[in-house]
Amino acid sequence: MIPHEASQAGSGSIAVAVRNVTKIFPNGDTPTYALRDVSFEARCGELTMIVGPSGCGKTTLLSVICGTLAIDSGSIEVFGKNLGSMSPSEVTGFRSKNVGFIFQQFNLIPTLTVVENVSIPLILQGWNYRKAEEKAAAILKDVGLGERIRSFPKQLSGGQQQRVAISRALVHDPKLIICDEPTASLDAKTGHHALELLKRSACAPDRCVIVVTHDSRIFSFADWIAEMEDGRVVKSCRAAEYHHA
Repeated sequence: MIPHEASQAGSGSIAVAVRNVTKIFPNGDTPTYALRDVSFEARCGELTMIVGPSGCGKTTLLSVICGTLAIDSGSIEVFGKNLGSMSPSEVTGFRSKNVGFIFQQFNLIPTLTVVENVSIPLILQGWNYRKAEEKAAAILKDVGLGERIRSFPKQLSGGQQQRVAISRALVHDPKLIICDEPTASLDAKTGHHALELLKRSACAPDRCVIVVTHDSRIFSFADWIAEMEDGRVVKSCRAAEYHHA
């Protein structure tokens, strides 16, 4: 795999650098190689997509990038910090401050209101509830949900729930936004609206967005695409140069 070329005009600084990473899951006498000597880069100011069929290693790559899964060999740097040199508690602290997550199923807590759901990352960082809800309410207003902050998730459409999930991912101003199949539960129109919002809100010069997807309908939102197959990155290029077979 060829990572981003350093000479690419207009590219930002490297936010995520994966170097020769292998991840093996025990499976009796025949271990499963989820990642095979993977090298990968994602840059600030860009939306990078990791694409490929189910089971090819996309979600595993996301998991090692954000430190929720340890690697067997290689190295990973996120905004200049080597995850391998940190203790588990240091990785957890780094992740809570610097990483925002958007999931396929939204993972909203049904017993909490919209504003309470969005406040969670701030509460976990020690903010008091009033200040956390004030900031959460402000970002919800920015995404067009200012009138729904006291609603519960079940009272919202799928697209509205995704906007809540995006707001929750962004509320603590993380540098790295991680999205795992963010449009899989949405129809084409709603999925496009979600990606438009994500790209507008998250793609800043000091931020990096990585989206794992097999949804070819949203490939056009990417700046860079890395294609995976059988635990390897087999293609990496500017989105305009990517041709999906």
